[in-house]
Amino acid sequence: MFEQRLYKHLDWFLFGAVLLLCAVGLLMIYSTTYDPIRERVGREFYTQLSACGIGLVAMALVLLIDYRTLSEYAPVFYVGVAVLLLYVLFFGVVAGGSRRWISLVVFNLQPSEFAKAALALLLATWFGQEKLSALRTGDLAIAGGLLLLPFLLIARQPDLGSAVTLLPVLGGIAYAAGLRMRLVGYAVLVFILLAPVTWAYGLKDYQRSRVVTFLDPSQDARGAGYQQIQARITVGSGGLTGKGFLNGTQGQYKFLPVAHNDFVYSVLAEEHGFLGVLGTLGLYLFVLLRSLEAARLARDRIGAYLVVGLASCFAFQVIYNIAMSAGLAPVKGLTLPLMSYGGSSMIATLMSFGFILNVRMRRFAN
Repeated sequence: MFEQRLYKHLDWFLFGAVLLLCAVGLLMIYSTTYDPIRERVGREFYTQLSACGIGLVAMALVLLIDYRTLSEYAPVFYVGVAVLLLYVLFFGVVAGGSRRWISLVVFNLQPSEFAKAALALLLATWFGQEKLSALRTGDLAIAGGLLLLPFLLIARQPDLGSAVTLLPVLGGIAYAAGLRMRLVGYAVLVFILLAPVTWAYGLKDYQRSRVVTFLDPSQDARGAGYQQIQARITVGSGGLTGKGFLNGTQGQYKFLPVAHNDFVYSVLAEEHGFLGVLGTLGLYLFVLLRSLEAARLARDRIGAYLVVGLASCFAFQVIYNIAMSAGLAPVKGLTLPLMSYGGSSMIATLMSFGFILNVRMRRFAN
């Protein structure tokens, strides 16, 4: 099934950088969940370690099959994920006021994390088979319809943060397929016109509160603004070289809520300072540029569009999460890919890199 010569074309540099980011994330989760009194680490560390192992197995399975063969089943994957998202709305596990997970006894599966790859594969297949010199309004409308179903199902959970991550998938693929800037202008105009209506009727109270406290966290310093304020303090307290591994105060003493999850970047900044952050950002940039190179070298449009869609989603999540941790964007439930705690996020992200490695590895195949 797997030709031995394909090993020679595997991008080991990209694979190594992805593993390195996973290792950095595991160290941060170890630090934030470590109990110095009991001298033991929290179960979250072992859960994340297991997710890394499962994710690598999923990546290997994706690598075994030519992405062109997988693209033939893109509608099946898309419908499968949509059914899982629909199941979640009625029978999903409720936690923190949201219904986002399916209980699999040993762990909870979050289908919205897999919707990104399923949508990217479907859009890449559809655009890749069309011989388009420039993307037309009708093409964009059909693509928007394909995005709308999973977007609404995820937003209904409610998980607007995960739903928004589907937009860069469409944006990246549409741009690569020849999206005209005039259509982008129309889209921006529609967004501006609908903004007041969305604010009044599309957002829940806690979502509006996050935007208000982002603009002025002191308005509710002990409530909605607490996380924003603590994140800024944590990032700023690291200085140039940081306080050292296991020596952070904001993360270690739980001043920063869910430090191991959406705000793992803040803990990294506190413990390893500006230099640690710079090194990690360099790794993320290397992964992104290496992925875009895979798109450039792809042997066909389906491969190129698939990589661009997945890389766009990855870049959006990294940029937004870091901006959120630094107090430059409203707090939203978005993980930092490959580093934040979250089994489904880790498995889905490693699967996505399986697709990217798959495209580059088979650039010379018949």
